[in-house]
Formats: sequence, C-alpha cells, structure tokens
Amino acid sequence: MAHYRRLGEVPPKRHTQFRDGDGKLYYEELMGEEGFSSDSSLLYHRGVPSAIVASEVWELPDQTRTPNHPLRPRHLRLHDLETGSDAVTGRRLVLGNNDVRIGYVVTGTDPSPYYRNAIGDECMFVETGTGVVETVFGVVGYRAGDYVVIPRATTHRWLPAEPSRLYAIEANSHVAPPKRYLSRFGQLLEHAPYCERDLYGPEQPFTQEGADVEVLVKHRTSAGVVGTRMTYATHPFDVVGWDGCLYPYTFNLEDYMPITGKIHQPPPVHQVFEGHNFVVCNFLPRKVDYHPLSVPVPYYHSNVDSDEVMFYVGGDYEARKGSGIGLGSISLHPGGYAHGPQPSAIEASLGAEYFDESAVMVDTFAPLDLGEGGLAVEDPAYAWTWAGRGPDDPAVFSNS
Repeated sequence: MAHYRRLGEVPPKRHTQFRDGDGKLYYEELMGEEGFSSDSSLLYHRGVPSAIVASEVWELPDQTRTPNHPLRPRHLRLHDLETGSDAVTGRRLVLGNNDVRIGYVVTGTDPSPYYRNAIGDECMFVETGTGVVETVFGVVGYRAGDYVVIPRATTHRWLPAEPSRLYAIEANSHVAPPKRYLSRFGQLLEHAPYCERDLYGPEQPFTQEGADVEVLVKHRTSAGVVGTRMTYATHPFDVVGWDGCLYPYTFNLEDYMPITGKIHQPPPVHQVFEGHNFVVCNFLPRKVDYHPLSVPVPYYHSNVDSDEVMFYVGGDYEARKGSGIGLGSISLHPGGYAHGPQPSAIEASLGAEYFDESAVMVDTFAPLDLGEGGLAVEDPAYAWTWAGRGPDDPAVFSNS
C-alpha cells in the first residue's frame, strides 16, 4: 500500500543512529519489495534480526497437485474437509498452480506457531470466527468477512478467540488493489469500491521478550515449495517503531461498495485485489439490473484465458440453484469450458431487484490443479448438473 503509516519510536532521519535510553543502538531493518524499487517500511529492532542459532527442515503438509484432466467443472465441499487445528500447519491444499495456492483450515483456539511466508503475500479470508494476528509490525484483529493481507516475509502468528474458518490465498507475488483503482501516486480513486479509510492496520508496536524462538518459514527451492524451521536468538517481536508503506492490514466485505448497472455487470466490477496472474473478487448483497428486460443472473461465458474459483460464503447464490452448491462450497470452472447459471435459475431470476449472496472469487490466468484437500471433498455429480444426466445415471438430474 502506498498509504504511509508511522508507529512507535523512529528517528527523525532514516539510516541514522537511533539509541534507547541506555545508549544502546537499535538495529534498523528495511523490509521492501521488488529490490528497493517498490513499497517498503523501516523497522527498528532491539535485537539483531539476522541472529539465528539453528535451521532445520520443516516438513510441510501435503502439497501434491493433480491436474484437472479430463477437463471438467468441479464442486468441492469445504465444510466436509477435516483439517488440522492451527492456522498455519493445519491448512490443507485445495487448489493451486505456480502463481497461487488456495488452502482451507478450521482452527481451534490455540495459537499457531510463529510463521512467515517467504514466497509471496498471503490474503486470508475469514469465513467465520474472531481473533488477532500478532505480527512484527503490531497486532491486527480479525472478524468474519475480513481479508487479512500479510506481506511476504512478515513474521506473525494467529491467535483465534474462537474456532475460525480460514480460506488461505497464498500468492507467489504481492497482493494489492487493482491498478485501475489507483492514482499514479497510489491513492485509491473515487471510482474505487473502497478507500483507505476501510483498511485497518496495527495501531501500536507489539514487543515480546524471549530467546531461542522458533519460526516456521515457507519458501521455494528448485524442488518447489518447502519449509524451514529457523530458531532466533532473540524474539522477532522486538520492534519499538516502524514507518513506511508496507504492513499487514484487514479489509472487511461490509466496507466494499458493489458496483451495479442497468444490465448485468461483468465480474471485473467486483474486483478487490490482484496478484501476478490472478485476481480476487467478491460478489455481495446488492441491488441488481434495472433494465425492464434484464436477466439478473450471469450469461454463459467462456473465460478462455482463466480458471474461475467461487467460494460461497453467505446468502443464497441465485445462479447455482439446483446444482448442489451451498455455503462452504467451491466451484471450479476451468478455461476451455463455457459456464453459467443452472438453466432453471435463469427464469427464476427474472424480475429480481436484489440478490442476497456473498462469494469470494479467485480467477487465475494459468490452469489450476486440485490439491489433496480438494480431491478429498469433491462432489462427483456436479459436472453433469447442467445437462440433467451424466455417464453413470442418465436419469438422476432435472433442470426444470
């Protein structure tokens, strides 16, 4: 974010001596993106941020990916997925490619390990639950409907106040507002569906004492995505102050102002974030098309350059009625396949003035594979619901 913030104690001039009350020098760390050419923040540590005393292999949860072959649309029931109980090690891989991985976890109330993702930013959608995320920048609270955006290599841990359902979007890049929403200097523009007032970052520094603190690090090698367990000589949460434009923040669905039109608007009007080769959109309760002959549900469409993933999180999604889709479902509609509403939903939508539905969409510009978690909860009948019959039992379905 090009939205400057300053928390705690920082010196009046960067890269100059900065000492505590006893005359001890603080250790300055520049955390920046794109090789000193993009957003950054300066953090001032009590301890040496590079001081590790051990580094060992951390065996990640299963990262196996299976191609969507033969090609077909998929329905994955995430509420049937059994996961671990912490927000980091309990995630199961649902879908992924070389640009983004989508995981899911249902937490308990125990804290997660200290963790950082050195591959890319994480955008965690909170389906249900409340709690806080402690980070090297400070603490951010979360609640249902929040996106929690955590920059690459930010050390943090999750502390749920109650069991939380978390939908993890792990980028191999940075996650930011769409460029078309931003001025050339980075301010959110008037036509954007949200603004800086809607973004909530840490309010004050958060420091902890400790020695030999373990931090799980997810990173890349030539072998792919791997994990390392690093042990730090002093606690990484020792930052007395920081300033800059790089930090974690939350954004809630309630603060997104949907854009509507006289006829059906395409998915880009619902976009909230973008990363390299993928976008994140949300479809929210809204007034719908007001042309006298409008068809409120989407037209059939072939997104020839992308795979579309919809995660259904609230209300009653009109276009999917009759398909078996419900709360907690994911639909995957791959490139090379024309998709759209169930036939019975089209007539049923005519005359509607308002849709009460909430869904989070990820569109990727490279094909998505299925993770082991996705395969575990697939509804094998979904692909045939538009036709009303499938290869195993041609009389099962009805679209009337």
